[in-house]
Amino acid sequence: MRSLNLYGKQDIRFEESSEPVIENANDVIIKVKAVGICGSDISRYNKLGPYVEGMTFGHEFAGEVVRVGSEVDGIKVGDRVAGCPTFYCGRCASCQKGELSRCEELTVIGARHPGAYAEYVKLPAENVIPLPETVDYDTAAMVEPSAVVVHGFYRTSMQPGAEVAVMGCGNIGLLAIQWAKIFGAKKVYAIDIDDSKLEIAKEVGADVLINSLEFPAHEQILTHTDGKGVDVAIESAGSPVTSAQVFALPKKGGEVVFMGIPYADITIERFYFEKIVRNELTVLGSWNAISSPFPGKEWSTTIHYMSTGQLNVKPIITHRLHLAEGPETFDNIISRKGSYGKVLFYPELG
Repeated sequence: MRSLNLYGKQDIRFEESSEPVIENANDVIIKVKAVGICGSDISRYNKLGPYVEGMTFGHEFAGEVVRVGSEVDGIKVGDRVAGCPTFYCGRCASCQKGELSRCEELTVIGARHPGAYAEYVKLPAENVIPLPETVDYDTAAMVEPSAVVVHGFYRTSMQPGAEVAVMGCGNIGLLAIQWAKIFGAKKVYAIDIDDSKLEIAKEVGADVLINSLEFPAHEQILTHTDGKGVDVAIESAGSPVTSAQVFALPKKGGEVVFMGIPYADITIERFYFEKIVRNELTVLGSWNAISSPFPGKEWSTTIHYMSTGQLNVKPIITHRLHLAEGPETFDNIISRKGSYGKVLFYPELG
C-alpha cells in the first residue's frame, strides 16, 4: 500500500509499505478516506517527538472498515468510522484511577505504531468509533483534534454566560472558539496577529476579533470587559510569547487553559507572572483527548455536535491533497511557503 513514512529529521517519504493484517481477535482494519496533519506531526517531523525510523506517520483520520477480527462485536465491514489513535497501558496509577490521559505509557499511532498516512490502518476495536451518516469523512478526520479541545474545556469550571478569550487562531484555536459557544459562552474573543486567521475565527463564531500587533491583547480585552477580563482564557497558539501573555487576559479568579505546546523555553515577565498570584488564577494544563470509560465523552460529544452542525470544521480546511504530495507539503509548512490551515490527505486520489 502507499504510505508516508518518517525516517529522520525532515525526511518523510512516499513509498510502498506492507498492508496491515489481522493478528488479534479484536483487530479492525480501516481503509483511510481522509487524514489530517496535526501540529504534533510537524514537531515530530522536526525530530522533536518520539518516532521509530521508517514508521508510517499520521493519526487524525476517518475511513471505512474493511476487515475485523473474530471477536469484534458491534463493528462490521462497510461501517464508516473515526479512529481514536491513542493507546494507554491500563496498569499505571493514573490508569487505575481512570485518568487515562495521564497514563505513564501514553502513545499515539504514527509514533511507535503504524499510523494513518496510508491506504489502510489497524486499530483495536475499542479505538474504533462509528459515524452517523450526517458526518462526512472530511469532518470526521477532525474528530481527534476536536476531542483534544473539548478535553480541555471539560477541565474548566466554565458556566453558561461566561466570556472566553482564545489566544491563537490556528486549528486548535478555531475549534476552541466553537466549543466555547457550545459550552454556553455569551462572548468569545479571538486573538491572533494574522487578519486572515481572524476572519476565519469570525466565520466559526468569534464575537470580537483582536489583532495583538495593534495593541497588547490584554489592553483590548480590558476595554471590552469594563476593565475586568474574561472568565476563561485558552492558550492555543503554542508560542513562548503568548504562553506568558495569556495570564493577563482573565478576570480575578479566572482560569487559563493551556492547549498549545511551545517547543521552546518560556520567559515570563513579572507583569504577567504576577497576574497568576494577584488575581488568584487557576492554571490548567490539558493533554490528549481520552478519559474513562475509554475513549471518553470527548469523542461522543464531538461526533454529536458535528452531526448537528454546531462544530463546523470546513472553514478550517485549507488544503485537500494526495498522499504523494506529503513530502513537499511538510517541507512547505516548515519553510513557511504558503499559508496552511488544516491539511487533509486522501490516499485514494490519483
